[in-house]
Amino acid sequence: MDVNKNEAQMRKGVIEYCTLLILSQQDCYSNDILGQLKEADMIVVEGTLYPLLTRLKNSELLSYRWEESTQGPPRKYYSLTEKGRTTLEEFDKSWTKLVDSINMLKSAKNK
Repeated sequence: MDVNKNEAQMRKGVIEYCTLLILSQQDCYSNDILGQLKEADMIVVEGTLYPLLTRLKNSELLSYRWEESTQGPPRKYYSLTEKGRTTLEEFDKSWTKLVDSINMLKSAKNK
């Protein structure tokens, strides 16, 4: 069994949740999102993030605005919509339930 492959799959499974968490704190440029994910050891590449942002926008969970940049072309800043905030609350509940279930199984293993 390839543990690294399983870990990568688990990360892919929560990257949407993590992106919504980041955007719940402040509006962000895509490189800022990538940087925060990398700081949290959630290794993500642009080829993964950009389609995710597009899908979240098309699902009306995100909106964006363009801002001029002093370091090149205008930048697209993403923010959560009300629907995105509601979805994040649902993710929070699901995440808590999942972690509780795993912790229950782990504690049963140690008995």
